[in-house]
Amino acid sequence: MQIVVLSGSTVGSKTRTAMDRTVKAVHDKYPSHDVTLIDLADYDIQFSDGRNYMEYDGDTKYVTQSIMEADAVIIGTPIFQASIPGTLKNIFDLLPVDAFRDKVAGMLATAGSPKHYLILENQLKPILGYMKAQILQSYVFIEEKDFDRKEIVNDDVLFRIDRLVEDTVILAETYQQIREAKEAEYDF
Repeated sequence: MQIVVLSGSTVGSKTRTAMDRTVKAVHDKYPSHDVTLIDLADYDIQFSDGRNYMEYDGDTKYVTQSIMEADAVIIGTPIFQASIPGTLKNIFDLLPVDAFRDKVAGMLATAGSPKHYLILENQLKPILGYMKAQILQSYVFIEEKDFDRKEIVNDDVLFRIDRLVEDTVILAETYQQIREAKEAEYDF
């Protein structure tokens, strides 16, 4: 199974810290799965101009193709001005409308205020639903107080990240089995 862990911002360290912990959880629990961390801060992504994602080159092509080839995507995003960052929205704009069909999507958010916990419900879930993702209903929300010196210090948050990884993999494997069973019904 191919899993992409996407850190959806070009600034800050908290989301990357959480996504590093997510990658570690995948490696620890599911060492046979292929996991790729994509931190948008490490790539030079072009703005979407309406072209097919395969027509871009360089970092833009690598990031979009990696997402398109994944079985599951765990998206991490900071909350800025009560919204997801434009860099993450640009990734969605670069992809086709059904980019997440047959993919499971998990979500994680970092925010400075507990008041922003519904941003994933009200902004990210509708985008992923529109793009045909199988969305995990629960997600991880991490506040400023859960970090110290670029480390997650809240054991409950670490547990929730582990659970997010487990739920993502279990749901992706389940959907894969369902698709295989459905395809086996056809004789050709």
